[in-house]
Amino acid sequence: MLLSMTGFGRGEAATADGSRITVQVSSVNRKQFEVRFSMPGELAELEVAGRKLVSGAISRGSVQVRCSLTASADNSGNYSVNTGVLDMLVRECRAARVRANLPPDVAVESLLSLPGILNVAAKDRDDELSVFAPAFEAALKAALNDFDNMRRTEGEALRNDLLERLEKLKAWGFELESMTSGYPELAKQRIMTRLAEEKLPVSGDDPALLKEVLFYVDRGDVTEEITRLFSHFSQFHLFLDSTEPVGRNLDFLAQEIFREITTLGNKAAVSGASAVVVAFKAEMEKIREQIQNIE
Repeated sequence: MLLSMTGFGRGEAATADGSRITVQVSSVNRKQFEVRFSMPGELAELEVAGRKLVSGAISRGSVQVRCSLTASADNSGNYSVNTGVLDMLVRECRAARVRANLPPDVAVESLLSLPGILNVAAKDRDDELSVFAPAFEAALKAALNDFDNMRRTEGEALRNDLLERLEKLKAWGFELESMTSGYPELAKQRIMTRLAEEKLPVSGDDPALLKEVLFYVDRGDVTEEITRLFSHFSQFHLFLDSTEPVGRNLDFLAQEIFREITTLGNKAAVSGASAVVVAFKAEMEKIREQIQNIE
């Protein structure tokens, strides 16, 4: 099943002491894999474990993981807000918004997730991590599962779209095959017509004529390109049915298909082929754009 590189997932889990951890996972297109974490200071040491989970579930794309911690009422005494830094950030944010001609309102709660704003008592550090770790892992796994479901849904839509476009390419491939199948006889007729126009009577089985015909047939023969195109179509279909990440493979195969149709267009010397090749290339560009969304 194809997986989209764009998606969003959310997960929550409660700790043993009643606190709550919320994790959001989102991603956008990128050729390679990249992951960025945004976590409160209390959970910063869990980032390494989080990266392992994310890299095990996602192979391609730019991934953003945002984590927040809501303390329970019973543990509120273990936390303190660095009001001096927070006030300074609020002032700077308001000033920046005014300079940008934006309303001066600042979402103060969003600043609490910045390092150094919300602190946990040092004496409880080890105990807190032992409580946070299981909940963080559970919340992240839930977010990744939600994220994966969304990617599967979008991936299935991409697969259906690509299958429809692939059928168009196959139809044009058969049309080009039909157009070019009679090229050897067409080349011979062109040469005979030209000779007749020049009043140079030559027999149809003249060795020199046959040699010339073979030369032109070889220059305009696209049998190999047609064969490779349909071979690529079959491979493309196999990739669409694969259960492994195939975005890179599809990207490479699309380049090969484009190369073959370009060569075919340059060689084919039959009427109507150029229009089909142009339509084929236009559809291939759309396919290549869609492939950029696939993991």
